[in-house]
Amino acid sequence: MKAFGKKILTGITALFITVSSILASTGTIVAADETRPDDPNDGIVTASERKTDLLSEVHEDAPEISASSYILYDATSGTILLGSDYDVQKEPASMTKVMTVLLALERLDMNETVTITEEIAEAMDEITSDYVKLGLQEGEEISVQDLIYAAVLKSANDASLALGMYMGGTEAGFCEIMNAKASELGCINTHFSSAYGLSDPNNVTTPYDMALILNEAVTNTNYSEIAKTLNYTISATNKYSSERDLANSNRFVNTTTYGYEYYAGGKTGFTNSAGYTLCAAAKKNNRTLVGCVFNAEDPDIRYSDLIRLFEYGYSTFATVEITEAEFTPLVEEANLQISDLLSDTNLYVAEQRVVLDQYITTTSARAQLGSTNRIDLSQTVIDTQVDEQTLEIPLCKVYSDKTYLIGTLVIEIQKKAGVVEVNPEKVKITNLDNLKNILITFAVLFGLLFILVIGLLIFRARIIKRRRDEVTKRANML
Repeated sequence: MKAFGKKILTGITALFITVSSILASTGTIVAADETRPDDPNDGIVTASERKTDLLSEVHEDAPEISASSYILYDATSGTILLGSDYDVQKEPASMTKVMTVLLALERLDMNETVTITEEIAEAMDEITSDYVKLGLQEGEEISVQDLIYAAVLKSANDASLALGMYMGGTEAGFCEIMNAKASELGCINTHFSSAYGLSDPNNVTTPYDMALILNEAVTNTNYSEIAKTLNYTISATNKYSSERDLANSNRFVNTTTYGYEYYAGGKTGFTNSAGYTLCAAAKKNNRTLVGCVFNAEDPDIRYSDLIRLFEYGYSTFATVEITEAEFTPLVEEANLQISDLLSDTNLYVAEQRVVLDQYITTTSARAQLGSTNRIDLSQTVIDTQVDEQTLEIPLCKVYSDKTYLIGTLVIEIQKKAGVVEVNPEKVKITNLDNLKNILITFAVLFGLLFILVIGLLIFRARIIKRRRDEVTKRANML
């Protein structure tokens, strides 16, 4: 009987383990195999890494640049193609005027009249004679447009200062506006203390920050048109009886030696402490490159440096447009997989959207070999016990030797619209159904248990009968 009791206990225990397994659900769905890497972006170049990723590659034929610090920036994709000390603060000299003119173009009407007040005149008197001036006088009335052209074409420091003080009240007040705008553009290493580029260790920026500022000017204002103007005439004013002719001093515009057909605007600069500086933008095939050189060796080489950088950038690197249409088949397949995983749950895909970077830049050689697109589901986990959750699934562009993260498939998962809140009566029905299912489960299990016990009893009865038969047989033989 002891052995029989042990057998019954073992059977009951096995059945209750089965019940526990049925009722205890982890509530987790993994949309991939369980051997997932610890880092979902292992080996994948992320969006933030793409900014400087090409700098880590060897470009043996890259041009040698004489400037102590420089940058070649692909503004279309936000990628640094080449550079040296591009985040090191240096004095920009008259490249400062790009920010002043940018703010004037954003904030002022070109036909607006600026009066040279006593405060502006006094501030202009402090500009030393070795700095270029337009010759503005106290009480003179001049248009914003004339001041802008004078600041860009002639690099007139008094014109730039007048614009700044007109907008900011004082030069210091305007510098606060300049620095706020720099922060808005993402220039984290820039601090302006001058409206025109005074030689001052506190008036500093970097090649990268300067590229961001110039790109903003040529992209979102008519700075490019102004900077490419060969000649401009300022009409006579109440203080200046004759016209003033301005010739563009930029060699990209006024010479054939350094003329560059794709030039889209820029600004020169020079002080003894800053050396020769130059920033310029180029536009070719709907692609904008921005180059900046600081502390170049002489006034001419800075132009040839930038031309060689531009030509190298356009020939060695390719900027590829990313469209949502090319991911449509993969997105649809991912949605089907996820919907299939949710089919036996109370969850569903409520919304999905694709967030993509518009452009990606890589080497021309890599781009020519072609690429494929991929949706990475390896880290997709759905918790069935959570009513609302958001999945962010990586979208990748895969080249032969490198994979770039270029976007995200965002999927919103919600609990299916039920009757829990709308119709409480149906909630009871749902609860009764659940209870019914549980009772049926236990009934089946206990039915199996009953069959097991009956089977064991029959088996035991047969054994007892066989033993009795054997005893009777032996007795008859005796």
